[in-house]
Amino acid sequence: MLMISFALSFSYMGIGLSAQGVNMNRLPGWDKQSYGYHGDDGHSFCSSGTGQPYGPTFTTGDVIGCCVNLIDNSCFYTKNGINLGLAFTDLPQKITGKEIIRPSTKNKSNLYPTVGLQTPGEVVEANFGQTPFVFDIEDYMKEWHMKTKLTIERFPVSDKKGEWQTALQQIVSTYLVHHGYCGTAEAFSRSTGQSIEEDMSSIKHRQRIQKLVLAGRMGEAIETTQQLYPGLLERNLNLLFMLKCRQFIEMVNGTDTEVRGPAIRSPKSRHGSGSNRSSPNMSPVHHTNSNSQKNTPIGSRGNSPNRPIGVKGHSSGSSSQTSQNLQVSQTNNQSGGDLKTISEEHMNHANIAMNGSGCHMIQDDDVEMMDGLVTETKTFTNGNSEGTYMNGNNHTCKSEEMDVDTPSGKRQLCGGSQAAIEKMLLFGRDLQSMSQRLKREYGKSESNNKSLQNAFSLLAYSDPWNSPVGYQLDPVQREPVCAALNSAILESQGLPKQPPLELVIAQSTECMKLMSKAKIGSCAFANLNDYLH
Repeated sequence: MLMISFALSFSYMGIGLSAQGVNMNRLPGWDKQSYGYHGDDGHSFCSSGTGQPYGPTFTTGDVIGCCVNLIDNSCFYTKNGINLGLAFTDLPQKITGKEIIRPSTKNKSNLYPTVGLQTPGEVVEANFGQTPFVFDIEDYMKEWHMKTKLTIERFPVSDKKGEWQTALQQIVSTYLVHHGYCGTAEAFSRSTGQSIEEDMSSIKHRQRIQKLVLAGRMGEAIETTQQLYPGLLERNLNLLFMLKCRQFIEMVNGTDTEVRGPAIRSPKSRHGSGSNRSSPNMSPVHHTNSNSQKNTPIGSRGNSPNRPIGVKGHSSGSSSQTSQNLQVSQTNNQSGGDLKTISEEHMNHANIAMNGSGCHMIQDDDVEMMDGLVTETKTFTNGNSEGTYMNGNNHTCKSEEMDVDTPSGKRQLCGGSQAAIEKMLLFGRDLQSMSQRLKREYGKSESNNKSLQNAFSLLAYSDPWNSPVGYQLDPVQREPVCAALNSAILESQGLPKQPPLELVIAQSTECMKLMSKAKIGSCAFANLNDYLH
């Protein structure tokens, strides 16, 4: 946009475009490779001294805009916010010397905004977007965005013998299988006739591991992976190191089973056993209050990241523990740590319950546990005694003669347990040893060094959740770890580590970048998100 601050009544003024090398002593449009709209007669000039009637004249106080459309290689002008119509079409895309390459070529023109003034004392002010335009450019862009979208949607696609439809169905099916949507994948397979290459039990194994990762229970996720896919992590030590670094972070967060202690398992989901409605690739949602918690015994596993973690055994019969007048009876329910009845939201409820600030009462008399049933209605939080688990907060329970701590007002490292903190520090030393061993055997890894440094940096702050590195404790940070582990499992089974849908999206994104580098204007109005949501 150009505002004419002062112009004489007999002045000659031109606004337009010029290529490099055009004579700057003449108004734009008079010479070859230049285009202009002149204020004295309102004519447009296209590389010629002879103009064509185009629009009104303009003088002091007028605002003239020049808009170049790189999609159809056209140019129009505006006067005081009013579109005057097309002035030039078929603008060159590249000009080099005497050669003019037309729009069919891959390179773009270097046309520059040009203002020509021939009378001394004339004053103009240029606006390249630093202030709002008088012309509604946003509405014009929306119009071209819609045109581009319709062009894409109406692009003719040949569907010989249903090949296109079959390909789309296969893309959807492989996506569902890759991310462990067992029930949906089965239903989609039945309705479309698409076959599922991977065994359903394998899909459920991956889903189980993903839920553990997304719930922050990295120790169990590593153990389950080693149990179900022997040798996978031992063959991919960098992946194992990444998982161990994430486990350290979850220890700090108080969500990993290694530090949080036994916890009460949440009741079955409303969809019943084997429900797959909860997406294994969605981050667990943390709630400020929960009425369900999860119990996972620690057992006697070692803490060293350099030694394989043993397989957790199953117990039978019943046992009772008494602490501070609280008694808990556990009866085997043959669950054996099976997660198919547990959504990651339920597991995350337990994590927050272990480290929260409220009293989490178990309302039901028959609450399923990982290895049994709770026979009494009691309160459990993260802590350091066998029957009662406290986290430094005020809890009101039905039991009498119970000593409670005063509210802390904030989350605490490792859930506030001193024993858990010592276990976390021991784990950190073993993790450091593993890092040094990998460096000696395989050379320096910037990725491993950065992961370790970021994880350890959490200990530099009294409140790591509100620190500059606190983003690592956000549940969303579990998703890349979950995806990496899931891909490694698939690759070890001879299956694609990425679903075709994600490859198509990645290829489309790269195509858009190449279009942008080639200065193809239409790519500015095409957005992949319009078709993904």
